[in-house]
Parts: sequence; C-alpha cells; structure tokens
Amino acid sequence: MRIVIVAVLALIAAALGPLASPARADEAVALSGGYGLLNAPRAPRAAIVLIPGGNGWLGIRPDGSFSSLQGNQLVRTRKAYAAAGVASLVIDSGVSVGSAVTYLRQRYGQPVTVAGTSRGSLRMGEALGARPNGLVITAGFLDQVRGQIGSPAALPPVLVVHHRQDGCRVTPPAAVEPFKAWGGARVRVAWIEGGTDAGDPCQARGFHGFAGNDGRVVGLVAGFAKGVR
Repeated sequence: MRIVIVAVLALIAAALGPLASPARADEAVALSGGYGLLNAPRAPRAAIVLIPGGNGWLGIRPDGSFSSLQGNQLVRTRKAYAAAGVASLVIDSGVSVGSAVTYLRQRYGQPVTVAGTSRGSLRMGEALGARPNGLVITAGFLDQVRGQIGSPAALPPVLVVHHRQDGCRVTPPAAVEPFKAWGGARVRVAWIEGGTDAGDPCQARGFHGFAGNDGRVVGLVAGFAKGVR
C-alpha cells in the first residue's frame, strides 16, 4: 500500500510540477560586458537588477554556474524575488547596468528597479543613465553615492535599507538620515534590526549583510519594486 501511495504522489507531483514551480532557475543571460543570472516567475509584476557588493565579480558562465560571491546578500536571495512575483537579474562586474535594464524591460514589459548592496551601491550613478523606475540601496556607501549623483532632482523613487547596527566603517547608520534629508520625498528608509553578526563587519555574515534577515529584506525590496511606475 505504501508503495502505491508513493507512486500516486509522485505522479501528482509530476503533473503539478510546471504549475507549482514559480521560478526559472539561474538562466544565464548574455548582456553587454558579460552575463547575468535570471530568475523569474511566469508572469512577473515587476523586475529588478541586482548588483552585488565586494568586487562584484561572480564569474558567471554560459551554463548559469558561477564561482564567487555566493554568500553576498543580493546573490544568495536572488531566487526569492521570483517567489515574490519579481523577475531578478544578478549582473556580473563587467556588465552594463543599462543593458540589464533594457533586457528586463523588453522581455517583461514591466517597471525595472536597480538594487545595489554595499560597494555595489557605487554603481547607482551608472544606473541612473538607464532611467530605472526605482533605485534600492542596501547597506550602501551613502555619502559616496550622494557625491556621485550631485542633485537629487535626478533620482527616481529610492528605497534605502540599512541595519541599525551595521558595523562597517564605510556604511555607518549615521549616514542614512543625511542621505534622506538630501533626497527629500524621493527617498524612503527601511531600518532592519536584529539577526546575526559574525566575522568581518563589512562582509555578508554580519549585520552589514543582513544575516538572519533575508526574508525581511526581500519583502521590503520586492514590495517597493512592485510599487514603482
């Protein structure tokens, strides 16, 4: 009887598999300057370009495999955006942000947000040239980003996600309110608290990398991406 039940369940799972699977798993997409990793539901309500921190180099291969930055917060959560109804495209270090934005717009016909974490936030100036519908800066280099952009008039809607206990010297929580004051109504701030903190304070296993808070961060970012127009 047990064998029969298992067999029936397997048949049901096979039949429902295409319906139950919300995401395409790491499709490598050729872009200007390299590859991106695409994960998307069948009918995304928005799309987002994810720019990792550190040196930004994942080493993405044409088969969708990659060799670096697996633990980076935007990289390790890339598939969770599809489950939230958002197509995500993680880009390698040499990839043009503009080509990634254009690709997502043409493929899905939905608003496109660009998100950068930590050192990846330094590409926000480049991102503006692609005219995204929104920007997300998580654990960002906010003073440097403000200097790059110059005038807040150039900004689309912006979400800043920051941990109140971020211990990295280049991403202090004290930089958030001046950035918000500079950006005015264009900038909203979401604070994260708690989680776990281990290792280098500027790396992904601590408060800086939102360790223990991935679901909270993805929910905030996905909700923002679905709300911009």
